[in-house]
Amino acid sequence: MGLINTLLRAVTWWNGATLNTLIYTSRKGVKVGEDEQGNVFYRDREDKRRWVIFNGEAEASRVSPAWHGWLHYTYKEPPTERPLLRKAWEKPHEENLTGTALAYAPAGSIRRPEPVERRDYEAWSPE
Repeated sequence: MGLINTLLRAVTWWNGATLNTLIYTSRKGVKVGEDEQGNVFYRDREDKRRWVIFNGEAEASRVSPAWHGWLHYTYKEPPTERPLLRKAWEKPHEENLTGTALAYAPAGSIRRPEPVERRDYEAWSPE
């Protein structure tokens, strides 16, 4: 099973980084930091390119707002050097859970294991 996983990781971009990306990163990349999910962020020596190697599935919503700003040159310094100021009312960053079992399902949704009985609605029937 280890050989298959290694081959899949080498040729598919959604399982981490491709072989070419890993070679490019080892030759030209400078590690800048790592986020709480284990994603590793790099830049080249001239700071003309910035990229992330995901820890697991490559899903853009797994990048926190601070690292997203650094990747897109909104912030010059990475969050490891200059953390983004957070308000007391801000919630921690979460990845997009749409399409997963953990996705939001409002009361009354058929995706809820036990739908809530609604007492505020009365069906209309013609008489």
